Amino acid sequence: MTAPKPPAKKPTNYKLAWAETRALMWTHRRTLGIGFALMLLSRAAGFVGPTSTKWLVDDVVGKQRYDLLWPLALAVGAAALVSAATSFALSQVISVAGQRAITELRRRVHARLLRLPVAFFDETQSGVLINRVMNDAEGIRNLIGTGIIQLIGGLLTAIVALVVLFYLNWQMTLATLLFLAIFGAGMAYAFATLRPVFRERSVITAEVSGRLGQAFGGARVVKVYTAEKREEKVFTLGAHRLFRNIAKTITGTSAIGALSTVIIGAIYVVLIVFGGRAMISGQMTTGELLMYVFFVVMVAFPVVQIASIGTQITEAFAGLDRIREIMATPTEDEHDANNERVTALRGEIGFDRVSFEYREAVPVLKEVSFHAPAGTTTALVGSSGSGKSTMISLIMAFARPKGGRVLVDGKDLNTLRLRDYRAHLGVVLQDNFLFDGTVLENIAFSKPGATKDEVLAAARVAHCDEFVSQFPDGYDTVVGERGVKLSGGQRQRVAIARAILSDPRILLLDEATSSLDSESEQQIKSGLRALRAGRTTFVIAHRLSTIQSADQILVLEHGEIVERGSHRELLRLNGRYKQLYDTQYHTAMDQFINPGEEIARVE
Repeated sequence: MTAPKPPAKKPTNYKLAWAETRALMWTHRRTLGIGFALMLLSRAAGFVGPTSTKWLVDDVVGKQRYDLLWPLALAVGAAALVSAATSFALSQVISVAGQRAITELRRRVHARLLRLPVAFFDETQSGVLINRVMNDAEGIRNLIGTGIIQLIGGLLTAIVALVVLFYLNWQMTLATLLFLAIFGAGMAYAFATLRPVFRERSVITAEVSGRLGQAFGGARVVKVYTAEKREEKVFTLGAHRLFRNIAKTITGTSAIGALSTVIIGAIYVVLIVFGGRAMISGQMTTGELLMYVFFVVMVAFPVVQIASIGTQITEAFAGLDRIREIMATPTEDEHDANNERVTALRGEIGFDRVSFEYREAVPVLKEVSFHAPAGTTTALVGSSGSGKSTMISLIMAFARPKGGRVLVDGKDLNTLRLRDYRAHLGVVLQDNFLFDGTVLENIAFSKPGATKDEVLAAARVAHCDEFVSQFPDGYDTVVGERGVKLSGGQRQRVAIARAILSDPRILLLDEATSSLDSESEQQIKSGLRALRAGRTTFVIAHRLSTIQSADQILVLEHGEIVERGSHRELLRLNGRYKQLYDTQYHTAMDQFINPGEEIARVE
């Protein structure tokens, strides 16, 4: 497989990102207010040391005012203690608030994602979604955490220090500001260049992580087709894209660092030339020049600090913009907020001239109509790609018809609340997903709060006891990611038990016994018959022997129902269903006569 193409770059909408930032700040305004107060105390205490140098040099040493030595020392010591205490408190208050905000944002994004339509997940890599929840949310620590406080604190320090510098020597300060302005312009250009690079890094990281997860999750497929080298190439291409992106940011930040070094050197030249002349002419004392140097540092350091914090805040803005896109995507709940509640369901299902297509002008279903009375079983039969799974997807409301209506108890499914409706569904698919938990937890997933006795009863109906009893830990056995520690048949039995436990009104079985051997299938048939009793059931099965008891069988070809009726009626019709049945019957007989041959399944 080839590496995915890099997506088109999308600029960050900073206006909307800033609106999201303001909302976050307002939510945490109390904590930020405490942080700002602590920051002001810390910064105010920081001015005591540089200011005391003038008194120390000019008065204590120059004028021999030794009585000022201890007061100055006590003032500097007290200021240091205040600065240390407020800095510690600031980091505790703001950092904890930042982590709380990150946790809350992750929770909100996760909850939003789970409520988005299935089509959204079909179009978006899981690695990208994980990156939205974990990495993008992490960036707001620089907005709610220490980043924004340090940025504002640095700006305030620089402003106060500039006032003092103008008071001491305005000519020298203007020359110093000229170089700082050059540095500021350089940083502005660097930010404009680095912002899209940082955004692209997040996208690349998500893509590489997503592909990595697919390769690890499909390790068996990779190995059986000896695709290790191909996957290595795909990952290498992604890793090199990430490397080139990081290299760009390293170059940019290094250039900022180099520029800051040049600017600081130029400021030292200004101090030597202008400061030396001022001392010679008597315009400044030695203490004032030394104080001036300290205050220049207090101006220059915040400006340099802004380069680092500004880049981090830029990343946070880009992350917030991507999160905003997720939060702005309409959820299924929002789509049907005004729809009718479903408190009870008989389970009557109908298709009224339903058409559907995944790609424009490529129809999958063509004006399909049928009626499934409540409590009956409808089997879907046909060639691969005839539209059987699409019909199941429409009944589950994972997809919406392009034309026509899906009717539930005579009502258009589009007018019902999906969460209420899906609470009455039970599903067993061909490739059933299990979580990395115990057998007991996976069965109980369909009914939160179910007792252990209820879970075990459902498991017995699905004949899970037969293999679970062989595990040392029994139902507490961990099945591994996607149930990898169980066989296909075992996973399917767990999924059947999960559906039994949910006690649904509408049951959807998509190749529910495909992973079972003939003996296990016969054992589970009784359990499935019990499960189907009184429920509206839809069955997709390639083995026609499993659907002979269905109330009606729909034969689909090229998105249309070409035949319908019971098993006996369709055999008498001597059409497509009879062809499929005869093919499977003769294949089974050939297998019986020549047991070394594999039974070919009709697709």
